[in-house]
Amino acid sequence: MKKSPDKTLYRILDANFNRTKEGLRVCEDLCRYVWDQKTLTRAFKDLRHEITEIIMQLGFHQALEARHIQGDVGRGTSVSESKRKDIHAVFWANTQRIKESLRVLEEVAKLIDAGESSKLKVLRYKVYALEQKAISIR
Repeated sequence: MKKSPDKTLYRILDANFNRTKEGLRVCEDLCRYVWDQKTLTRAFKDLRHEITEIIMQLGFHQALEARHIQGDVGRGTSVSESKRKDIHAVFWANTQRIKESLRVLEEVAKLIDAGESSKLKVLRYKVYALEQKAISIR
């Protein structure tokens, strides 16, 4: 049964949904254009579509309405985000971003819909496996 979450929960969902999709897209493009890995490319793309389906169930429109970019106190870029050693570091940073944001989505979704939260956990473990597979191929 869905509870009635407040706007702040949807703000968290919005930020982490965006982080997840952005990170997945970076990994997908690296697998596609840098490493020519068709299977990994498809896997990251499929995950992007799966996360979209989940956020639609959790309330995409509420999340979008809760977005408050101007009031985001953590909007700045950290020094570590400004520097990357090589393309492998870009991939690694983005897999970390994906896993972390999926964990936040999973935890917050528990307050809205436990079933969707469980799906997010499954996605997080898929990312763990894809990360390991990508590292072994490169």
